[in-house]
Amino acid sequence: MAEQAGFQLRNRNPDVLTCIANLSNDEVFTPPEFANRMLDLIAEAWAADHDGANIWADSTLTYLDPFTKSGVFLREITKRLVEGLAGEFPDLQQRVDHILTKQVFGIGITQLTSLIARRSLYCSKWANGEHSIVSSFESSDGNIWFEPMEHTWVGATEFVETADAQGQPIKRGTNGRCSYCGASQRSLDRDDGLETHAYAFIHTDDIKARVAELFGDDMQFDVIIGNPPYQLADGGQGASAVPIYNKFVEQAKELDPRLLVMIIPSRWFFGGRGLDGFRQRMLSDRRMRNLVDFQDSRRAFDSVDVAGGICYFLWDRDHNGDCDVESHDVSGAVSRSTRPLLEEGVDIFVRSNEGLEVLRKVVQVETGSPGVTLPPDKRFDGQVSGQKPFGLRTYFRGRSKPSGPDDIEVLQSGGRAWMSRSEIEEGLALVDKWKVFTSKSSSEHAGQADRNGMRRVLSLSGVLPPGTAVTETYVLLGTFETEAEARNCYSYAATKFFRYLVATRTSAQDLPRSAYSFVPVQDFSQPWTDVELNAKYGLSADEVGRIDATIRPLEIS
Repeated sequence: MAEQAGFQLRNRNPDVLTCIANLSNDEVFTPPEFANRMLDLIAEAWAADHDGANIWADSTLTYLDPFTKSGVFLREITKRLVEGLAGEFPDLQQRVDHILTKQVFGIGITQLTSLIARRSLYCSKWANGEHSIVSSFESSDGNIWFEPMEHTWVGATEFVETADAQGQPIKRGTNGRCSYCGASQRSLDRDDGLETHAYAFIHTDDIKARVAELFGDDMQFDVIIGNPPYQLADGGQGASAVPIYNKFVEQAKELDPRLLVMIIPSRWFFGGRGLDGFRQRMLSDRRMRNLVDFQDSRRAFDSVDVAGGICYFLWDRDHNGDCDVESHDVSGAVSRSTRPLLEEGVDIFVRSNEGLEVLRKVVQVETGSPGVTLPPDKRFDGQVSGQKPFGLRTYFRGRSKPSGPDDIEVLQSGGRAWMSRSEIEEGLALVDKWKVFTSKSSSEHAGQADRNGMRRVLSLSGVLPPGTAVTETYVLLGTFETEAEARNCYSYAATKFFRYLVATRTSAQDLPRSAYSFVPVQDFSQPWTDVELNAKYGLSADEVGRIDATIRPLEIS
């Protein structure tokens, strides 16, 4: 084997795996540059714990990408091992054979990606093909395994008459869900030859047995790394989907590797959509050594918009302590802090290091004590309405004109309409109050910033007079007896300070009542400005500058 064969792809322009990484965000492909950042993190952690040792010079360690797509992680690991093991294996062919047969393993997520991964790693879609750089594989799969899997459908309530393989009549459910991943049968119970996205790594009750079946009873992986599929269609309206990346993380932990590194969406910080338990387990896990968070996913993957941002983490089996948090905010600014992932009294991860410090200052001023939790009587969310303050659904449509003296004006999706006061079944006592309203959804898609790295946070907002109501498209930020109080409250909601604290609490497009729990309530006998609020809470020039750099001005109507 010539010394230049096999792993001289780094300087090719363009790198085919970089091109693949820009194709779509259904199953996000990882750019080589990003994969190498994750490998650098592994190397740094290993060196810190092993007297500066080079992990890539250890021929005994094993690596697994259990959901390989382009094969980028396996390829980049192999490149590093080829260099690091040169002293132990001077012959390049012997070195490559050892690495690719003894150290580097993958599980393909689809037939297509398994072929791509083999081509990336072995320079041939068949590991034992004539063009493969490995001389000792007997099977065509090599160490990148793939076989089509089946979902396990349960809970069907609708059936069709069909026949089994022997031609016997049976009833087959059509609207069940997979007991392993929650996928919709309607979406993924597909014809032969079409990918069903039943991923082998999570469609098992015993992942250790599955890995033993694939790679041998004595296989124990030292490092697990990858970028799992993020979601599957769940049969809901529109593009509804259920997250599944959490299932890959928990299965990987069950294998008890020394190190686990994964890229996943950051929305788990805030739970919801079946992620509450996963969030609690992750935030309470003292083995989380590093967390690198991108509030805007495009700061990590140029062309991929992942709602709520994206992150990667390093889980270290032997670590027991605080986590090194590297936060990339929407403007691209980077901050670092070593801290617990779960702050006392907070049920979510406060992703912004600077936001956490601002919150500490707010709590100190409001309570006279350190911490990050405001007492209920100091929290703005206590005056925010529920989801349907007047019981009117989003699809409610009133009359275009008033038809009687008892009519009230309704702010609905798409504009204003009229309805009779007698038709109001909930919140009747609020109709004749002055009201501060805002859209239930944020101004940006899942909190993503504009091209300048700035967010508005609140969408359509304003003050409504007595004799008005809103549909569930909107929430009320407060109700008041006087116009002056309402306008003073609105002046507060329009400040960058207010909206920054809301943004610190959530990454989703939806802004429920809980989104306002970090915001302190104020005295609304007076209006408020950012200058007054920054002074009240003792914000530093750097903190004010960070708020100014990430929150857009909001004109008061």
